Amino acid sequence: MELTMRQSYTAVIDGSINYGYIPNLIGGDGEWQDVCIISENVSAPLEVFEGELVAIIHRADDVETKWILTTAGEIVTYDQIKQATHFLEQYFTSTIELL
Repeated sequence: MELTMRQSYTAVIDGSINYGYIPNLIGGDGEWQDVCIISENVSAPLEVFEGELVAIIHRADDVETKWILTTAGEIVTYDQIKQATHFLEQYFTSTIELL
């Protein structure tokens, strides 16, 4: 899955979390689908990323979902996702669906 980066934020976990979108795939808000990359193998801001979809963050009080990608074969836990995305999700009522 190709990811074109929109921004890179510093997260609570080691390094940074890359945050961007998948072009030409429309999300619930009518914009391109938002994606967060959580990976121990990625420590620098990215422009393009190909990886595995491992989770979806659903917001009960918003139309958006956030997709969580990681490098192929890497395991990311619920707690890692929750900690890494807290800076985004602290303002919403969210659930994490592991795939």
